[in-house]
Amino acid sequence: MSRPGNIQDSRLKDLFRDMVDIYSPSGKEEEIVEFLAEWLRNAGLPVTLREVTEDRYNIEVVWPNAQPDVAFLGHVDTVAAFDIERYEFDEREGQVYGLGTADMKGGCAALIEAFLSYVEAGNEPQRAGLFLVVGEEESGDGTSALLDDWRYPWAVVAEPTSLIPCLSHYGYVEMLVRAFGTRRHAAQAGHEYNAIFNMLRMLLRLAEWIEKEYPEAILNIRDLHSSESGFAVPDRCAAWVDLHLPPQTPLDHLSEELEKLIQDSLSGSAVTHYEMGFPTLAKGYELPHEGLLPDLLATAYRDLEWDFAPGSFHSHSDANLLWNVDCKPVILGPGQLAKAHTRDESVSFEQVTRAARLYLAILRALHRD
Repeated sequence: MSRPGNIQDSRLKDLFRDMVDIYSPSGKEEEIVEFLAEWLRNAGLPVTLREVTEDRYNIEVVWPNAQPDVAFLGHVDTVAAFDIERYEFDEREGQVYGLGTADMKGGCAALIEAFLSYVEAGNEPQRAGLFLVVGEEESGDGTSALLDDWRYPWAVVAEPTSLIPCLSHYGYVEMLVRAFGTRRHAAQAGHEYNAIFNMLRMLLRLAEWIEKEYPEAILNIRDLHSSESGFAVPDRCAAWVDLHLPPQTPLDHLSEELEKLIQDSLSGSAVTHYEMGFPTLAKGYELPHEGLLPDLLATAYRDLEWDFAPGSFHSHSDANLLWNVDCKPVILGPGQLAKAHTRDESVSFEQVTRAARLYLAILRALHRD
């Protein structure tokens, strides 16, 4: 039977501060990985660095001969800073501001503190592993590399959910559309063969159609670019579109409908030609409320005397990759998704400490006789 451990709030805050103060956008995670690997080794935890690409590594904390039933997963990369002069740790009235505080350095720090507290009490987490990966904010290459070496039936992914255990996960469609027209003098602009006019018309039609046919979907026009033409009509325009969709949405059927809508909008005389594709089609999922990890979660929440009220995660995450290889991931972490990727990203430090206590309670329940 596992013995109790105690979360050390001051140690957790120091680690969290150090992590936020290290700038680690996707593709430039070397410094934070080096820092965390040394920190974990100095704390007496077994550390393996697994190469993802040249000079970029995942961190694995798995005990010798362990067979993890549950992977605890966090990503150490962030989006790029809005202001490179103002991204570091800043605490005001219990709220911690800084790049990656909500997404998801708070969750990673809480995972580390939970594992260390569990081990300091004289336990070995033989049924759990801690994995800190790179590259989640762009391509997911860290988790893809992880899955080349590991398989496990369950996972806790520390994305920001305000500590609501999300047993269901939205699907995600990433669509790229390019429209081509005719370059000519700006004073000769018209609607025919004008890439921008017709791309805008298509996007408006798409938004109306999504609102009508898929009212629970979340549509985001992420980027809209044209060729830099000076005082002229641009000859091309490109749009990146994100769609987040309820778990049971049939993405194959949806993609066919999208192709038809775009063909009807852009073919013929509207543009000279167009291209479209789906760089990402990630199906959503819904887990049963019974099984090893849901039962552990219910036990951990009961032990902490917290309400257990599962929800759904509305964004894209590495959990989609886990689901594709028959792992059942639960999204559960401190912070609000609404504050992630914003100029004033923040998280309550109290919620980070609560996350550490929750992860520790899950470890105890997992190893309880």
